[in-house]
Amino acid sequence: MLTVPAYAATSATEPLAPTTVERRDVGPHDVLIDIKYCGICHSDIHNVRSEWGPATYPLVPGHEIAGIVTQVGSEVTRYAVGDRVGVGCMVNSCRECVPCLRGEEQYCLKGNTLTYGSIDADGTLTQGGYSTHVVVNDDFVVTIPEGLGLDEAAPLLCAGITTYSPLRRWGAGPGKKVAVIGLGGLGHMAVKIAHAMGAEVTVLSQSLKKMDDGLRLGADHYYATSDPATFEQLAGTFDVILNTVSAKLDLDTFLGLLAVGGTMVNVGAPAEPLSLNVFSLIMQGRVYAGSLIGGVRETQEMLDFCAEHGIGAEVEIIPAEKINEAYERVLASDVRYRFVIDTATLV
Repeated sequence: MLTVPAYAATSATEPLAPTTVERRDVGPHDVLIDIKYCGICHSDIHNVRSEWGPATYPLVPGHEIAGIVTQVGSEVTRYAVGDRVGVGCMVNSCRECVPCLRGEEQYCLKGNTLTYGSIDADGTLTQGGYSTHVVVNDDFVVTIPEGLGLDEAAPLLCAGITTYSPLRRWGAGPGKKVAVIGLGGLGHMAVKIAHAMGAEVTVLSQSLKKMDDGLRLGADHYYATSDPATFEQLAGTFDVILNTVSAKLDLDTFLGLLAVGGTMVNVGAPAEPLSLNVFSLIMQGRVYAGSLIGGVRETQEMLDFCAEHGIGAEVEIIPAEKINEAYERVLASDVRYRFVIDTATLV
C-alpha cells in the first residue's frame, strides 16, 4: 500500500489536522491519481461535523478532485499516465441496478460508494481528496479537457454537475426563464451554466451585495429576496427555479414565483426538514423536485460543455494549513466562490 499525506477530521468538534492515509495497491481496473487540487464543498463541513448523521473518524474529506494519472491497472484502456483527470462524489456503485445501468450511479439502489466516509468493496473506509494521491476504479474517473485549468475544474466535479444536471433535465435553454436562489459555490456555477445554455437568468439573493458579480457571471437580472416587492414583481415568472442554498426557506413564497407548470428544484441540502402547502403546487400545476449530483457519463458531458463554453469555477487557492480557516469562512459566506486546496502544500 501507498502511504500519503492528508488532512483529516478526528472528531465532530476538533479542527482538521495533518495525518497520513493508506491507498490500496493499484488493481487491474484502478487508476492512481496524483491530486493537484481539491475543492472544499459545504457538504464536507456537514459531514466532518456529523451534521448529516454520525461520521466515522478519522475522516479525510474532499470530493472535488483534479489531478494527473501516475499509474494505471493492467486492464485500464481509457486512461494513461499523464492524463488530466477528475473524481467527484462517487468511487463505486453496484453497476447492476436500473439506475446504474442507465448511467445514474448516484441513485444506485444498493447505495453508491462515496469518495469519503463510505465502506468500500474491500471493507475499508473511503478517504477523500484532502490528500496527495488517491486510487480509484477507472469507471469513476473522468477526463478534464484541455483548456480547463485543474484548479478551476476541481469544483466542477461537485458544484458543476450538481447544477448542470437539473438545468439540463428541466430544459434550461433559449426561451426559458431560470431563477437561481443563492450566489454561492453552487449558485455561481448555476448562473454560468444556465447562461451558457441560453436561458434568461435571474439571481434571487438575500441582498444585492453580490449583484455586480452575478451580472458579470451571466445573470440578466438580480433581485433581493429580503425585499417583499421582489415576490410581488416576479410572481408567476419562472420556468425553472434552482434552489442552491442550505438554509430553511419559505417554500410556498418561492413556489409562487413559478409560472404555470414550472419546476422548483432543490440541490441545496438544509439539515432541517422543509414544509410546503400542497396547494402551492396543485393550483398551478407546479412541480417541486430534488436532484443529486449526476452520473459519471453526465459528469463527463458537463466537463466537455464547460470546456466548450470556457466555464470554470471562481476559485480562491489556499494551502492546506488554511483549511480550518476556510471552513469558518464558508460558514460566514466569505468566499467567492469556491476554496480549492493546493495539495502540494500537504507535503
